[in-house]
Amino acid sequence: MWVLVCYHLSGHSRINTRLEKRHNLYALRYFACECLCLVNVLLQLYLMNKFFDGQFLSYGWRVMKFSELAQEDRMDPMVYVFPRVTKCIFHKYGASGSIQKHDSLCVLPLNIVNEKTYIFIWFWFMILASLLTILVLYRIVIVVAPRVRPRLLNARHRAIPIEVCSSLCRKIDLGDWWVLMLLGRNMDPMIYREVVSELAKRIESKASQR
Repeated sequence: MWVLVCYHLSGHSRINTRLEKRHNLYALRYFACECLCLVNVLLQLYLMNKFFDGQFLSYGWRVMKFSELAQEDRMDPMVYVFPRVTKCIFHKYGASGSIQKHDSLCVLPLNIVNEKTYIFIWFWFMILASLLTILVLYRIVIVVAPRVRPRLLNARHRAIPIEVCSSLCRKIDLGDWWVLMLLGRNMDPMIYREVVSELAKRIESKASQR
C-alpha cells in the first residue's frame, strides 16, 4: 500500500499535476466545511438570541451568577426567560350567550423543562463555538504559515526526523501535506514512517535528476 502512495505523491504519475490540484481543492474544501460549521453555530446563536428577544446570549452567564448573589438580590434568570406563571385572558360565553372575559393566572409547567433544556443548549453552543473558533484559527495558520507544517508532520510521528519533514514539506504543496496528515491518522505508525521516509527520498531523487 505504501509503495502505491509514494508512487502517486512523488510525481511518477503522468497526471500528477491534475492530482495535485485535486489535493489542494480537497484540502481547501475540507477547511471550508469546518468554517461552515462555525458559521452554522454562530448563526444558530444569533437566531436563538433573536427568538428570545436578546436574552439567550447572556442566559448561561446569568444562571451561573445567580447562585452567587445575596438572597434578597436574587432574580432567577431562568424564571425571567421561561416564566412558570403568567397572566391569561379567557373568553367564554356567558349565561345569556354574550362573550365574557375572564382574567386569571396560568401555570406553565412545561417551562420547567424548557429552562433546563436551553441551559444545556447554551453551554453546548458555547463549547462548540469556542472549539470551532480555535480550529479555524489553527487552519488559517496552516494555510498562511507553511513553516509550521513540518513540525505538525513531525508531531504526527516522532520517529520521523524533523529534517526529513522539512525537506519533504518544501517540495509538496498544502494539498499533498494534508493527505499525508490524514494518512497518519489512519495508518500504522511504523508503516506511516516508512511512507514519509520513502516519499522524501523519491522526491529528492527526482529533484536531483532535473
